[in-house]
Amino acid sequence: MSIIAIVGRPNVGKSTLFNRLVKRREAIVDSVSGVTRDRHYGKSEWNGKEFSVIDTGGYVIGSDDIFEGEIRKQVQLAIDEADIIVFVVDVEQGITPMDAEVAKILRQVEKPLFMAVNKVDNAMRDADAVEFYNLGLGEYYTISSINGSGTGELLDAIVEEIPEPDENEDKQDELPRFAVVGRPNAGKSSFINALIGEDRNIVTNIAGTTRDSIDTKYNRFGFEFNLVDTAGIRKKSKVKEDLEFYSVMRAVRAVEHCDVAVLVIDATRGFEGQDEKIFWLAEKNRKGIVILVNKWDLVEKETNTMRDFEAKIRQTIAPFTDVPIIFISALTKQRIFKAIETAVDVFENRKRRIQTSKLNETMLEIMEHNPPPATKGKFIKIKYCMQLPTHTPQFAFFANLPQYIRDPYKRYVENQLREHYNFNGVPISIYFRQK
Repeated sequence: MSIIAIVGRPNVGKSTLFNRLVKRREAIVDSVSGVTRDRHYGKSEWNGKEFSVIDTGGYVIGSDDIFEGEIRKQVQLAIDEADIIVFVVDVEQGITPMDAEVAKILRQVEKPLFMAVNKVDNAMRDADAVEFYNLGLGEYYTISSINGSGTGELLDAIVEEIPEPDENEDKQDELPRFAVVGRPNAGKSSFINALIGEDRNIVTNIAGTTRDSIDTKYNRFGFEFNLVDTAGIRKKSKVKEDLEFYSVMRAVRAVEHCDVAVLVIDATRGFEGQDEKIFWLAEKNRKGIVILVNKWDLVEKETNTMRDFEAKIRQTIAPFTDVPIIFISALTKQRIFKAIETAVDVFENRKRRIQTSKLNETMLEIMEHNPPPATKGKFIKIKYCMQLPTHTPQFAFFANLPQYIRDPYKRYVENQLREHYNFNGVPISIYFRQK
């Protein structure tokens, strides 16, 4: 899936444009409450082609007088990691020295580049936009991201550059793909090295589809799968490893291409904001998730340490708490194979299909005993349910008045499904439809 990065200096309207691009599908993608905890990454679709959008602006921390250096760094990263770049400028302010700086970097780019002149909402401003030819980036698109005019033409041009989805891609790569993700220094490389270790059971080293991650075909205890290592590849000397945007960008690619995301966190630091971002990224992409708490050998143990630590993580990731959490030490190899076995289980859970007759037998009885609360004196009756023929577990429940079913009941239904069928580590989508 192509990644589109929106770049430009602060306050030119990058986020508004981002919201425009993403909103078109947001209603469907984010029918889960509380999922969009990361405002700067979204999925979108236009003319039948799907892509991801990243708003680099959201990652510059500080006030408007951000050092040019930060923005330059962002642009450089976007160039390295994205497939298509949209450079936003502001017609009201004309060309600023900073725009000229960014344009200078962008002129050397080989990738598809689109310049969007924002805040053009009348003919006068249309004429003013001509000055942006001086940036030497060729054609530009005039848009008004507030009311959306011009964004259609821009999107038409962008998706022209996105290759047609490859029908065979899924078929040739039948092996499950496990992406090892997490913040820098959490121990991703050590985990992978510990796994592969002395018994080099590696069949082949394939250059990853994700160009910046390494795929290792791994075979152990009869499991065969691709391990996607996102750690330490092309560490750029110029980029501070703690640059949040960088690790998120990295994770986006790895997560989109995997079946199960193995999220490695550092026990000595706890479950931090960055870990949470990557967790919700995997959830939003409907991937299987396993959380590994690494460096457990370094933590001072008391009687309930493990239980308390786990409870804390589950509190943070609620309402999606049905996720395996395993305490490991890549250094002493404690429980590292348990981690892989669990990832295989989650992969199987994600493929799980439930017979319609069995599903109805179980779920309808539960719902009869505990129906959705009546709204405005109307009683809601759920008559039938089925699992949809999708890659990831999705269920449709048919009711007489689906519009009155609220989130708490949806969560109740999801919990019942999880209780009766094993979907540990897998996001489930539930839809209520008109019977």
